[in-house]
Amino acid sequence: MDYDEEAAEARRRAEPALQFESDDWGSQNKTAAIEAMYQEHQPQLSRFLRRRTNSQDVGDLVQECFQRLAASGADIVSRIEKPGAYLARAARNLLIERAHVDRRRFASAHHEYDDSEHPGSDPHAALEARDMMRRVEDRLERLKPKTRDIFLMHRFDGMTYAEIAAATGMSEKGVEKQIAKAMTAILRVKGPRS
Repeated sequence: MDYDEEAAEARRRAEPALQFESDDWGSQNKTAAIEAMYQEHQPQLSRFLRRRTNSQDVGDLVQECFQRLAASGADIVSRIEKPGAYLARAARNLLIERAHVDRRRFASAHHEYDDSEHPGSDPHAALEARDMMRRVEDRLERLKPKTRDIFLMHRFDGMTYAEIAAATGMSEKGVEKQIAKAMTAILRVKGPRS
């Protein structure tokens, strides 16, 4: 016997035998048969389940296998020819049921992420936009003051070329050239950084 089997045997001896109340199932023979099956097949069933699930669930699954057996009719218990195989099949069925339940639980808790449902800002895009704004501001600062002022009047104050020409004393064509210079400088921001 290796250490695991010795420990399991010691636990089995220390645990009280599975108790079934005969009043619930109507027959002393059925209760005695189930208790005998438990004594004989519980160690093998535990090993079978330990290889297929978490060790913390083994005791519960063994108990559930025998509870289902006890809930069946007395004639079924008496007709079982190979109790070990019967219990192994019952254990497999329990594991399958638990897997289905876990899958349904996971599916109901899982929610696909959809960007349209969460219109929050993208941190990467926000960083890029902030960086772009910093570079545009740098380019605007490098412009001649007259060109920068004309550009800002047009883009941020919403003034027309004619209104800017009247305010600065320039011709509309001159205002157009100043705005073109500013736009060219700003469009270079997307190119190589300087």
